[in-house]
Amino acid sequence: QVQLAESGGGLVQAGGSLRLSCAASIRAFGIYAIGWFRRAPGKEREFVAAITRSGGNTYFADSVKGRFTISRDNVKNTVYLQMNSLKPEDTAVYYCAAEMSYRAILKEDEYDYWGQGTQVTVSS
Repeated sequence: QVQLAESGGGLVQAGGSLRLSCAASIRAFGIYAIGWFRRAPGKEREFVAAITRSGGNTYFADSVKGRFTISRDNVKNTVYLQMNSLKPEDTAVYYCAAEMSYRAILKEDEYDYWGQGTQVTVSS
């Protein structure tokens, strides 16, 4: 059974940084593509970042490009989302998702496995 657990959320001032972690209880973690999504209050869940199973390719939403990075450690079964220069509009619940795939996945309906989410609040 696939289980994902996000951590690292919290309250931070605008301009600050946070690093989210997504720990996976998955056999053969290295064959799963991982994505990060977020849902802001009153809005639909949206794509944030994605990484291929090897970590060789990464993708970002335009709204976070240049501020966020995504990486993975396939030994620790963990994916990280480093968020810098945070803005109040980054406030949301952040979710990680996993899917067995050789390519990066940017669409949420293509993911079968989801974590419970972690709250990120950026104050102005």
